[in-house]
Amino acid sequence: MNYNLNRFYHGLQELDINLSEDQIKQFLIYYEMLIEKNKVMNLTAITEFDEVVEKHFLDSLSLVEVADLHKSQKVLDLGTGAGFPGIPLKIAFPELEITLMDSLNKRILFLQDVIDELSLENVEAVHGRAEEAARNKNYREQFDLCLSRAVANISTLSEYCLPFVKVGGVFISYKSSNIDKELDQGKKGIYLLGGKVSDVHKFSLPDSDLQRSFVVIQKEKKTPKAYPRKAGMPSKDPLH
Repeated sequence: MNYNLNRFYHGLQELDINLSEDQIKQFLIYYEMLIEKNKVMNLTAITEFDEVVEKHFLDSLSLVEVADLHKSQKVLDLGTGAGFPGIPLKIAFPELEITLMDSLNKRILFLQDVIDELSLENVEAVHGRAEEAARNKNYREQFDLCLSRAVANISTLSEYCLPFVKVGGVFISYKSSNIDKELDQGKKGIYLLGGKVSDVHKFSLPDSDLQRSFVVIQKEKKTPKAYPRKAGMPSKDPLH
């Protein structure tokens, strides 16, 4: 298939990301696999090529605004869904060691197909719920960077994500721009989990009026053993 790549190239230029022809090809194969699989299971409501480029690919890659992705580090993409932001980040920055985790096994099987098809190395797709996986010593406090584009308030997300981050590491949440009230309510819970908000970076996606925020939370001390609480509790009763 022939795609108009102007928007993608321009967005990459705006983000100061250089991709080889092979990497661009990997993005196109990923797009086609996503659209094909989406016919039989719900992976994304966004299917038009330009929209996927903007709202999934460039949105995922915009992490370069707040993180140095050129160094080798262990990254967890929690609640990865159809593979965002983890797969785009892995294609663009192959030196990252990425774990994709999701609670729905069908999604994990799809992601494993993508990993195999694109011959991606040092990336694993793991079926698991955050509340349980965070108690597994192979994952707890093992990551330099935890990412989440999942839709939940920052307090709930922090309870899911911070237990995976090693002291000195970072949890970064992809958010819309209206974050101030949510952050105020979540600060106490974030502190309780061993974190501290170090940056809130607001920006627009390249060539778009989509307003986004990154909430950057430093892990300053170990997360108490009591967290995360059992399944369902972090979302039903967020820490305030």
